[in-house]
Order: sequence, then C-alpha cells, then structure tokens
Amino acid sequence: MLTSIEESPLFPIANPKSIAFFGASNNIASMGSNLLASVLALGYGGAIYPVHPKETEVQGLKAYGSVSDLPVVPDLAVFVIPTALAVPTLDECGRKGIKSAIIVTAGFKEVGKEGAAREMELLEVANRYGIRFLGPNCIGVINTHHKLNTTFMEHEGSPGFIGMASQSGSFITQMFSYLDRLGLNFSTGFSVGNEATIDIVDCLEYLGACPNTKVITLYIEGIRRGRAFMEKARQIVRKKPIVAYYAAGSETGKKAGKSHTGAMAGPDPIYQAMFRQCGIISASSVTELFDMAWLLGTFSPPSEDGIVIQTHSGGPGTEAADACGRLGLTLPSLSAETRKGLGELVPHTASMNNPVDITYSKDPMHYFNEIPAVLLKDPGCRCFLIYFHMPFQVISRAFRKMGWTEDMIATRGRELLMGQSNIAAGLSERYKKPVVGYTYRGMDDPFIKNAVKMGMPVFPGPQRAARAIKALFEYGHIRTKQLGERAA
Repeated sequence: MLTSIEESPLFPIANPKSIAFFGASNNIASMGSNLLASVLALGYGGAIYPVHPKETEVQGLKAYGSVSDLPVVPDLAVFVIPTALAVPTLDECGRKGIKSAIIVTAGFKEVGKEGAAREMELLEVANRYGIRFLGPNCIGVINTHHKLNTTFMEHEGSPGFIGMASQSGSFITQMFSYLDRLGLNFSTGFSVGNEATIDIVDCLEYLGACPNTKVITLYIEGIRRGRAFMEKARQIVRKKPIVAYYAAGSETGKKAGKSHTGAMAGPDPIYQAMFRQCGIISASSVTELFDMAWLLGTFSPPSEDGIVIQTHSGGPGTEAADACGRLGLTLPSLSAETRKGLGELVPHTASMNNPVDITYSKDPMHYFNEIPAVLLKDPGCRCFLIYFHMPFQVISRAFRKMGWTEDMIATRGRELLMGQSNIAAGLSERYKKPVVGYTYRGMDDPFIKNAVKMGMPVFPGPQRAARAIKALFEYGHIRTKQLGERAA
C-alpha cells in the first residue's frame, strides 16, 4: 500500500512538470502532432520539448534534434513514433536520465511473435535504466486536475471525480463528450495498452490514493496479476468504490481483446466471482459502468435499502416500481405521519402508496419542494426517485391564459422553470439522502439539463436509474462488511 501517492510509478506520468515529445511535427494530420495539440489545448502548464530530427520549431515550441540536446532531464517522455524507432529512442531517453514514458507506438505483442520479441527489447532497455512506462500500444493519460491530456481528442470539460484504468486506449478518449453531457468528467484516466511495465494493478493503486478520485472505473479485457489485483481492490473499497466492466467474458470478446492488446481473458463467471470476493461492483455495459459511477461518486451509500418513488402519472411510477422490483430493491410502505403530511398537499385522488402518484397537486410547484420534503423525511426512505415531466410548452400555455406576454413567458417563465429545477437539484443536500431523477424527455430539455448541471443525476427512464441505485446500495453493504471484518 502506498504511503504517499508520489511513490507510485504513475505519479510522474500523470503529474509531469516537463515533457519530451517524440513524433510531433507541424503536420497536424499526423498522430503525434494531434496528441501534442491535445496537450496544448487543455492548457498544460509545464515545459514541453518536442524532439524532431529536422524541424527547429513544432507547433510554436522550440524543437530539439535529439534527446541529448535537451536542456533539462524531463519528467516524462511521450512516444508517437514508428515501431522500429521505439527501442533506440527509449535507450536514448535512458542515457539522458528520463525515468518515465508513455509509449503510444503500437506493433508489439498485440501483433504476434515478432511484436512480442520487440516488446521484450523494450523491457530490456527499460530494466537497464530503471524506466517505467505506460504501454506500448496505448493512448496515455488524462489528468484533468493537472491539465494533462495525451489522447487524440481535445478535452473541454471541467475537472471531474471519476478515475479510470482502461485496457482500451481510445475508449477513454471517446468518453469525454459522453461524460461531459452528464455533467461528469475524469479525474485521472489511464490507458494501459500492453501493460509491459505498468499494469492495471498499478493504476488501481494510484487511483486509490488519488485525492481527486471519488470512484474508480475499470475497463478490463484480462488480468495477469489476479492475487495482487484482489488484494489491492479489497484495501481500496474500504474508502472508495470500484466499478468494473469485463469485456472479454464471451468467446468473441476474448478474441477481440487478444488482438487488441494481447490480453489473456478468462471465462466470465471466474471474473465475476473475483469481483464479488474483493468488493468490486460489476457493470454489464459501458453505459451502466458510468451510470453507477455517477451515483457512487455523488452520494454517500446508505447502509440499508429502501426507495420511495414520486410521480404525477401512474404509468411512469409503475414502470419505476417494476424496474426496482426486478432488481430486488425494496419499496417500503409510508408511515402514518408521512401520509398525514401528504394529505395536506395532494388531492384525494392521489395515491399515497409507494410509488406516490400525485396525479394533480393543489399547487403544481409543491411537486419539487413541499411534497419531496415530506417523503424524504419518511424513516423508510433511504433513496428518493422522482419522475420529471416539466415541458416548457405546458408552462407557457398556462401563463398565456393568465395574460402574460410572450416576452414575460420567455424571461419570467423560464426563470420560474429554472428555479424549480434548482430546488429539485438541491433536495439531496438539504435532506442528506440520495435523490435521483428519471424522465422520458430528452436530456437536452432545459429543466433536465439544468438539474444535471447543478449536480443531480437524472436518467432517461427508470431502468438505468434503478440499476445505478442498486449499485449504491450494494456498495453500502460492501463497505459495511469490509469495515466490520477489519474491526474484527
């Protein structure tokens, strides 16, 4: 176990003060140039030293003809060069004193015996000079808090709380836009590639110690150090959750993973049993992986189950109850005190069972504040699931009947809508319980978009919401068990 995150071989890779960059030029169409452009675009504040045999300036930066010409010993070297140049370039870096590298270059063990032999040459050089590197055949690292992005896509979002280790390189890159739409982002993400000197266990250890990471996500195609992986995971889940998606459990997935990074996969039941034993929550898809991470990184896990559902339409409430029931989640009956409180706010046509179907409240605005306040205080409510259907057109129609002008509707009406969205998004903080929304409207709906921006998880439909809530409860049970075992 690390006593300090600085002890990790990944620390200088994720937090370099200076970078030597190999393979970038003024041809922006090249892979190396594209990666350097991503580093510059995020605003990396350290020194960058492009190394190029012909260019004297690369993308506005002074370039150097060789590693030996560099004025300092950089913390990190990034390789995006032809395969044949990787070994001699790493040797030059070793002679310069560089101890950390990201080798994006492919053409190693993932392509067969010849590639495996080339990878052994890389390892021999690395061992000779004490170099640790990510890759080969990877895309590197994203550290939003250090403004470092060595991937081929620009990152425009804010710093996030999701840590990731992935055995697929471009997977991390392709999640930038997806997570940003949910108001989420990576804290630090590693693409491990062929895992020649740094593997997913090392990444797990780093992310476990990372102060900016609230939840760890793993994209796995094969684990080599199974025992070390399990021991590390058991230590970490005592303080932060881990969610994993194992993508090589089927025969077709196994073949794809082997050709992708050379990973050796195993049967899905073995990996699922491993995850259960060490407290890792298993996701069945990439979508589910980040749905779970969203809730696990946003809320403290309840120690007991119990969901209360609020809706103003029977169908969405029934579907939500069914989604919860299929996952074995508990919908407790409401207390007499809760029913009494509801009775003062809702018409006699409302259902005071769980799900609570308001149908039509005496004051529509009570739906977002007064009614949830009553339900969130119920002793059986460990998590609150609320249905959102608040189209601006409906509000506009009501205001027109009240004599409002179109200008008033566009300004005051939208302000009212956003105000209610803010109130809903603030429920969890006020009542110290997880509050999750679901809707059938698009995620670009103004009400929904604002709630998500304010930090409230809202899902397109109740099934994804229910599965993510189950993960939250599951982690609560895991942590209680782990801490109990530790105390014993």
